[in-house]
Amino acid sequence: MRALCLSLSLLLAAPAAAQSLQCVPRAQALDMLAQQHQTRRAMGQAGAAARMELFAAEDSQRWTLTVTLRDGRMCLLAHGTGFEALDENFPAPGTAS
Repeated sequence: MRALCLSLSLLLAAPAAAQSLQCVPRAQALDMLAQQHQTRRAMGQAGAAARMELFAAEDSQRWTLTVTLRDGRMCLLAHGTGFEALDENFPAPGTAS
């Protein structure tokens, strides 16, 4: 378990583009995200077999985008810094912004 937590920790610290898709049991991934003070900010269905979730921390502005598979594994898709929650409406199609 310690090795799994360490590997997830290293994965979250390195640029996502340099990593292959890594998946761990959801509970372990959630524990690591909680240790980084990241909470779920958004979610959506990604087809019939997966759920996308966005986690972020207000204090450090770190964010993590994950997908949880039907078998219970959570996979890291991307992560970074500079998270800012927005509540904006885009202009209607065909209107000037």
